[in-house]
Amino acid sequence: MMSTYNPRQIISRSTLPMLLLMVAVLMMSSCKSTEPEPTRPVTLPELKAPDTDEQPDAEEPASVTQDVDSLLQSMTLNEKIGQLFVTPAYGRFTNDKDPGLLRLKRMIENYHLGGIIFMQGDVYGQAMLTNTLQSISEIPLWISQDMEFGAAMRISGTTRLTPAMGVSATGNTENAYLKGKITAREAKALGVHQIFAPVLDVNNNPENPVINVRSFSADPEMVAEYGHYMIQGIQSEGILATAKHFPGHGDTDTDSHLALPIINHDFARIDSLELLPFRVNINNGLKSVMSAHIAYPNMSPNGDLPGTMDRFILNDILRDSLNFEGLIVTDGLEMKGISDNYSPGEAVIRSLKAGADMMLISPDAMGAIDEIQKAVERGNLSEDRIDQSVRKILQLKKEHGAFDHPGVELDQLAHQINTPEYQRVADRIARQSVTLLKDSKDLLPIREVDHQKILAIALADDESGSTGSSFARELKKYHDDVDFFVLDRRTGLEEKAEILDAADEADLILIGSFIIVRSHQPIQVEPEQLQFLRQLISRPCPSVLIAFGNPYVVRDLPDADSHIMAWSSNINQVRQTVPSLFGASDITGNLPIYIPGMYEIGDGIQKQQSIVRHDSPESVGLSSEKMLEIDNVMQEAINDSVFPGGVVGVMKDGVLVWSEGYGYHDYEKTRSVESDDIYDLASLTKVIVTTTSIMKLVDEGRIDVNDPVHKYIPEFDTDEKRDITIEQLLIHTSGLPAFQVYVDELKTRDEIIEAVRNEPLINRPGEEYVYSDLGFILLAEIVEEVSGMRIDRFVRSRLFYPMGMKTTVYNPKNAGRWISNRIPPTEIDSTYRDGIVQAEAHDERAWFMDGVAGHAGLFSSAADIAKYSYMLMNDGNYGGRKYLSQETIQTFTSKRSPINQRAYGFDRKGEGFSTAGELTGPNSFGHTGFTGTSLWIDPDEEIAIILLTNRTFPNRSYGSTISRIRAKIADTVMEAIDDE
Repeated sequence: MMSTYNPRQIISRSTLPMLLLMVAVLMMSSCKSTEPEPTRPVTLPELKAPDTDEQPDAEEPASVTQDVDSLLQSMTLNEKIGQLFVTPAYGRFTNDKDPGLLRLKRMIENYHLGGIIFMQGDVYGQAMLTNTLQSISEIPLWISQDMEFGAAMRISGTTRLTPAMGVSATGNTENAYLKGKITAREAKALGVHQIFAPVLDVNNNPENPVINVRSFSADPEMVAEYGHYMIQGIQSEGILATAKHFPGHGDTDTDSHLALPIINHDFARIDSLELLPFRVNINNGLKSVMSAHIAYPNMSPNGDLPGTMDRFILNDILRDSLNFEGLIVTDGLEMKGISDNYSPGEAVIRSLKAGADMMLISPDAMGAIDEIQKAVERGNLSEDRIDQSVRKILQLKKEHGAFDHPGVELDQLAHQINTPEYQRVADRIARQSVTLLKDSKDLLPIREVDHQKILAIALADDESGSTGSSFARELKKYHDDVDFFVLDRRTGLEEKAEILDAADEADLILIGSFIIVRSHQPIQVEPEQLQFLRQLISRPCPSVLIAFGNPYVVRDLPDADSHIMAWSSNINQVRQTVPSLFGASDITGNLPIYIPGMYEIGDGIQKQQSIVRHDSPESVGLSSEKMLEIDNVMQEAINDSVFPGGVVGVMKDGVLVWSEGYGYHDYEKTRSVESDDIYDLASLTKVIVTTTSIMKLVDEGRIDVNDPVHKYIPEFDTDEKRDITIEQLLIHTSGLPAFQVYVDELKTRDEIIEAVRNEPLINRPGEEYVYSDLGFILLAEIVEEVSGMRIDRFVRSRLFYPMGMKTTVYNPKNAGRWISNRIPPTEIDSTYRDGIVQAEAHDERAWFMDGVAGHAGLFSSAADIAKYSYMLMNDGNYGGRKYLSQETIQTFTSKRSPINQRAYGFDRKGEGFSTAGELTGPNSFGHTGFTGTSLWIDPDEEIAIILLTNRTFPNRSYGSTISRIRAKIADTVMEAIDDE
């Protein structure tokens, strides 16, 4: 574990004026010591947090220093000057005659350029260019890159991680460590030596146009702590972390890309706030700092001089007072705060004299190099000063292996970039960062029953027209009726009128603010947009504001009924935020900043997951690679004509991680199976409808499983049947036969039910197990007798509708074409229906019973069955409502039969072969259906395995090996569980 630290530790200030030293000492001595919480254990074995007794890296052997000194002595002045410069490049494919590439090569060959900062690019483009440039440089290039949000901040195809402020909102410092570690691993794989991160600025000014979510917090101790862990994560991989922007860029309202900000605080204030995170991390091994282009006239004797060029800032405070011995990097010298006031050469010379070592993005590196050469020749700058910085740079190149391995191993990138494990961590951090600050009308989680029509608006500060498209896509995964509009600079009066009309029809308004921190652009809502939004939320319809970017935007819409912080507009953050709106993931974040007049640091409303989330297998510890074996199992079955097609659904820990369609609706192969297709469940009806209905009535105290059946069905009040109980119907020991082919003579519901009520027994009750459809037809009659509703209406009103199980229906032809068109056929029936059986009950008895029976007739999709399964595994809760008690679920799913392994209604995994496979646990319960369906739930692993097929098509002789397929799929899923 890492050594603890004191973020208020007093540092020697030997070179500062005595008065300032006394003020600082007095101020700091009154403050309390704070130590970080120890890191929590990490689930990924490759991404372990450090031990608290971890020591800083040992010093390099003397031989390294000797090698560097020898190299330095052999270099010309021109070669040494070139080493100071880091120039921008773009990591995309370019032809070898491209002028930009040729200029870059000339800089390296003729001006001895020291390093490259990659601005934007892709994985292979940057890797290829790195290798090209390294191959022509006599001294290996130092490769650096901005990676505050992970490598994906600059390189497409890499892992994008939540901004710093969102990371601290999670309340878990381990997330900062893992963010640093993943970023560093990908950087290393791409040949990058130095990461310009983390930001240690304290964002205590809500008007700051450039730092914002890039900062961890408005609390300097929180910035110090989370910055510490991110730095440790980066440096644990041998990559140089760079803290920025010294001495602090948080309390500005000017973008230093556009002008020179001025901070008028005195030293005492800056020492107690802005310097604290830097002091803490320098004491804990920070090796590189980036300077800020900010003037501090009330702290520095050098007036309005930018900090980058101010010796008092970089030498007296950073080096002497804070004892920093590492590399000082300038912020980009092309930024207007510098370039509008100083020539390229003067900017570098002043920065060198102030104490900076590495010159980042000079707007004219060639001209600046020439000016430095002349300054040395004139005696205005000493060669010794240049040597000091060049020695540091060469030493870093030596220490970080640039001389030994200057290139990128292209064939390894596919194994090292954006791995499922990295994405899993990134997704988890994104989910944990979501912060709910206000929910005055208890709108969250959003339930479709309460809000049947949603108006969603993406508030954008651009003109693309595509902003928020991922927001719309994700919303539609959880709600069927969403009207979506983009409100950006292109939105005209006509479209605004459409939005207002849609608001009049909506039950809920969701505003996703995609106003983010961009250089050269304001972060406030534009006045015209703000006026319209205020008009919009003044309507009676409740509203929710989600800040996918600038968190301070909530100040502009204080009257929204709910405020949510999501921190970033990237697709991954949106994908992990939207589920929380509907209760598909926990909301656990706490605010790390102040929002004046509204919210304090630490504010946050907690919400627990209550519905199924759609996410990746890795999100719950399953391997996508292993899950893909399901494709082979299904394809083999389709090739063998076990069934024409089907759907496999897998839910674990409340997350639907697999929902895939395979094959076709029939053997004509003209319509592919989609993941949301709806299948005839056949005997799954027995558990999803009938058993669950009995459970609900038991919970309500309206029936008891020990009740005699004759209490509800008078025909059972005979000597032969009087002792038959509901329990015996549930475990198939009532003595009733499996079924009778009543449909040869009886063609109506009433006739069939009367016959079942009067059916003779084939053995004494309780003595033998005979799987019986008749018993479940009677159980449905009992539900109707007790509830006063036919079982389809009972289960629809009490379970399916409030749970949002819209595709779970009897008689789907009556439910509309949007359902019936998604149902594959189950048989070509030449006996009763003289044609294709599709969107009507395959079972003849259920069909003649008007399509509604306790043993068969239900249709559903994998997504709906996942909801049902989650309700059972979540102690009977779903969507914030209680449907069944935990005790009743436990009772009904445990072994209940004295004859075999069966539970009440449910089958259970027994000895020998099971369609639940060999690897599911002994407490697994579920059921199968004659049409080729099955549901198995392993409560110990919190996993549900769903198979939907139409194996009875074109006739019942098909699909004889369906049991083997069910078992293989179950075992494939269980093998995909990553025990580590």
